Amino acid sequence: MQGFPMPHRWPAQLWIVRHGESAGNVAREQAMASGLTHIDIADRDVDVALSARGEQQATALGQWFAEMPADERPQVLLVSPYRRAQRTAELIQAAGGMDPKAEGLVLDERLREKEFGVLDRLTTAGIAEFHPDQYEFRRLLGKFYHRPPAGESWCDVILRLRSAVDTMCLHHDGCRVLIVAHQVVVMCLRYLLENMTEEEILAIDRSGDLANCSVTEYRFDPDKGRHGALALHRYNFVAPMTEGGAPVTSEPDANVAAR
Repeated sequence: MQGFPMPHRWPAQLWIVRHGESAGNVAREQAMASGLTHIDIADRDVDVALSARGEQQATALGQWFAEMPADERPQVLLVSPYRRAQRTAELIQAAGGMDPKAEGLVLDERLREKEFGVLDRLTTAGIAEFHPDQYEFRRLLGKFYHRPPAGESWCDVILRLRSAVDTMCLHHDGCRVLIVAHQVVVMCLRYLLENMTEEEILAIDRSGDLANCSVTEYRFDPDKGRHGALALHRYNFVAPMTEGGAPVTSEPDANVAAR
């Protein structure tokens, strides 16, 4: 129809951010360095807080966004309900990192961390000792398909993210969107948005952990595909931390075994 522009069917710009360093990241690093079987965390995974460094990282990232012109900052803030992701998003907002007309953050449980089930809080050594069958299943199936009892595989995470991406495109077509979530969520969103294979996304995963508060950015390309699509602009971008004087950290999340 004349007079009505065709919708993008995608956000105009999408930033996907891993939360700042958490107490779980620190505890995991200590457990692995000491050769322990369990990660010493008292809280539920959903309640694990940011570390002091994580708060510094999130503030530095918010300041980086705040340096953009107001009409280039994120308009929409979609966030995992986990405490470490929420706090990261709140600190980005507090630093002036959002468009002044942006509404408050929107929690979406589909952006939550991968669920680890019976392997929760175990290191690799702990899985080998207490769940040798799951250790072997994961070796045979690989992290993409292995689903621990009461937990999720990467495929399970991708299934819920397909729905989240559809909702984002429906409600935020043409907007500038910021997602704050977790390492596996960032990787699985790359798999979806770039139409990757298992081998391609796992090769990227093997290349190194995502830095805390790193930025993965997509921009709408009208010439990509039939109706245009999001094109990767940068991945695991850490300049906001280095420019803001915050330490760069990249420990896997506490439930390392299921990665």
